[in-house]
Amino acid sequence: MSDASAQTVMAEVALKRGDCRAASESYAKAAASSADVPLVRRATQVAMACEHLPAAWAAATRWHALAPQDREGNALYAAVALKLYHTADARTAIREFWRSEERASVATPPAGKAGGPDPATGQDPATGNASPSVPGGASAAARPAQRAARGMGELMALLLEESDAPAVLMAMSGALEPSAHTPETLTLLGELALAAYDAQRAQEYAEQALQHDPRDAAALRVLARAYVVHGDASQALATARKAKADDSTRGGFELAEVLASLDRIEEAHHELEHLRTAGAPAAEVDRRLALLAFASGDLKEARQRFMELLSSGQGTDTTQLYLADITARDGDPEGAIAAYRRLYDSSVALSARSRAASLLLDRNARSEALTLLDDYAADHPEDELELTLAKARLLADHGEADTGLALLASALERHPQHPSIEYDRAVILEQAGHVHESVQALEQMLSERPDDPTLLNALGYTLADHTLELPHAEGLIRRALAVMPDNPAALDSLGWVRFRAGDSKSAVAMLQHAYTLGHDAEIAAHWGEALWASGQRAEARRVWAAALARDPDSKPLKATLKRFLPDAK
Repeated sequence: MSDASAQTVMAEVALKRGDCRAASESYAKAAASSADVPLVRRATQVAMACEHLPAAWAAATRWHALAPQDREGNALYAAVALKLYHTADARTAIREFWRSEERASVATPPAGKAGGPDPATGQDPATGNASPSVPGGASAAARPAQRAARGMGELMALLLEESDAPAVLMAMSGALEPSAHTPETLTLLGELALAAYDAQRAQEYAEQALQHDPRDAAALRVLARAYVVHGDASQALATARKAKADDSTRGGFELAEVLASLDRIEEAHHELEHLRTAGAPAAEVDRRLALLAFASGDLKEARQRFMELLSSGQGTDTTQLYLADITARDGDPEGAIAAYRRLYDSSVALSARSRAASLLLDRNARSEALTLLDDYAADHPEDELELTLAKARLLADHGEADTGLALLASALERHPQHPSIEYDRAVILEQAGHVHESVQALEQMLSERPDDPTLLNALGYTLADHTLELPHAEGLIRRALAVMPDNPAALDSLGWVRFRAGDSKSAVAMLQHAYTLGHDAEIAAHWGEALWASGQRAEARRVWAAALARDPDSKPLKATLKRFLPDAK
């Protein structure tokens, strides 16, 4: 038996006994000495599923060397590269993936053969239905571009599962520009830029796409959202109304979303009711009205609308999860736990169990809380890392930071060099009062990922929050904002560091902008504190009250209120 074969057997035996690390490392050794692409593919997939990044990188690199034009190989190579912040390597793989998509699209069989719609009708010859890739019977020239963009969309979704949006945008834009000139690809990049908190780039991509087709609904949607982020309400609404003129239902829903994003809740409500009277799907209107009420803090209306969805047969597991959340916010932990319990084996099981566990920990039912997560992990080993991170955060949030840190240390043994574990460890160290160690951990991570905006912001905020090295902290945060200029958390950090430096006036403006973009209760806490310090106490009270209505369980907000309004209920 060859060494590769022996290592493969050892890997499969390790998998059967649940030793993911040993399986990943044995498969990586097998891949290193083999030219068998299926074996190397299996090695990469196992290491990725086991979240063993060094083994995944070794196997993916071998796969890329053996089959540099392999579509799946390039996709997984890019995914691992991005997770390790090897941006240049990710770009190379993405560029090759793009070329393979273009080649495959051009080589698609002609009409009447399997895999291709009729060019004259845009219909699938096997079913007679309109091809999903040819809306309305698009031209034959457009179809390859649509297929290539769809493939890139699938790649983007994979990369976003493994990395954050700014890193994915950095890699994908670098790989596709300037060859990305089709409206489909430009719109895809625009959507990614929005997710990466870069509205200016999103606007530029959307405008380029609209030069090809001024009525492109997807590009208009990106452009409207970019205007919202810029704070240009008139342009955002004009763009959304243009989309509605071309498609009254889809465009109407988009207009309602834009209105809601601009905090024009009553107008959004009116638009949705208008859509109902115009014949839009009632269940979709009701779903959006329920979400609108929930997001604005009107829990009574939200409960009523979610209940109506359930009674009409249009409800989902997510509908029930919202109802359980509302019960928890209403101060009925027993009722909420009972509602979450009904979802323990549903499509939202992990969220339901995590939230129930948090409520149980609030009541000191520690054993029951952790059993909820452990039982799920036993049945879903593929979610082991996510569950471990959730458990560590829960414990830290309930005064057991040291236990949470021990869990993360054990997780790093199983998943060496994993950035999510290392990042959560730094966060919990700070939470536990080990500020120096937290700063050291973030600095170590930054030495390996010097341009990672999430790390730059985390370190800058940690220093600012403890009034340490404020000029250095501000420099770090500004570097983060250079990559993700519209990120509410980073804008909050910049406002907070200015506040800590004694510049309440500029801090107020920055924090107000951050809250407008993110509506996060902790940002509201900071904004209110800056207002209070600048003498605007009535406005601070208004900000805190509005944020508390949206998120009554926010610990940072409640802690701020306790400091400034100790008699408030």
